[in-house]
Amino acid sequence: MPSLLERLPPGARVLLVRLRSLGDCVLTTPAIHLLKRHRPDLEIGIMVEPRFAGIYEDNPDLGAVLPPSKRAALAFRPRLTLNLHGGPTSAVLTLASLARWRAGFAHYKTGWAHNVKIPRAQQILGEERKVHTAEHVASAMFFLGVPPAEIPRARLFAPPPKEQTPCLVLHPFASAPGKAWPADRFAAAAHALALGREVVVLAGPGDDTAPFRQFTVLAAAPLRTVKQALQRATLFLGNDSGPAHMAAAFGVPSVVLFGTSDPVVWAPWRTRARVLSAPEGLASIAVERVLAAATELEAEP
Repeated sequence: MPSLLERLPPGARVLLVRLRSLGDCVLTTPAIHLLKRHRPDLEIGIMVEPRFAGIYEDNPDLGAVLPPSKRAALAFRPRLTLNLHGGPTSAVLTLASLARWRAGFAHYKTGWAHNVKIPRAQQILGEERKVHTAEHVASAMFFLGVPPAEIPRARLFAPPPKEQTPCLVLHPFASAPGKAWPADRFAAAAHALALGREVVVLAGPGDDTAPFRQFTVLAAAPLRTVKQALQRATLFLGNDSGPAHMAAAFGVPSVVLFGTSDPVVWAPWRTRARVLSAPEGLASIAVERVLAAATELEAEP
């Protein structure tokens, strides 16, 4: 029986629904590239919340970046809609697209929106092990008909930065206090690792940047600006969070600190990295351990 992708006519439109968040959006891009590489004739659109749309800006694999609305889903006229989000809003948008085929993972509670049920990633990959998020998303493409292949690095695009000075990029914040290494230790590590590089600190709108005032701070900067900073980074140091996945997409050597989240599922994908895990609490990680990991990483050829 032909695969679903084989049944799509030339030039068909495919809508992907991935509403948020930063890391998840970044880790959809390897799967999108696999799909476009297999069927370059397809017009692929992605539906995402505006605050994360910059992740997909300038991506040549995509023909459209759409806001999450029923009108936009219908107007795109997809033949296939693939729900990669799984929540009730994405299910409604999937139905609103009126696509002939509406696909989503079988474990989603919103299975009523899908007439194509995608099995567990382990079943598709033929391996009973914990899988990385990038593998999980790519497995959906394999199920739909993309030939199994090595899953590439995430892909982000931005114009070259005007400033070319190498920098150390720091992301010392996180979505929850338990996921953040103490700010004073980040500052101490940055001073030791600067080595003539500019230190650039990434911060969100509500983050306290006072401990980092001696560095260049990008507070609530557009994602394009963040991508440009990462293009010139020679090292990334941060908590387990979206910017760590952005750094990995640019191949930046990375030291990433994990608390309770699972590094098997969320480690930097396809870049040289050191993951320091402390399920008992990030406060147990000493500055010396971070410096040793960074020094070892940068010494690699």
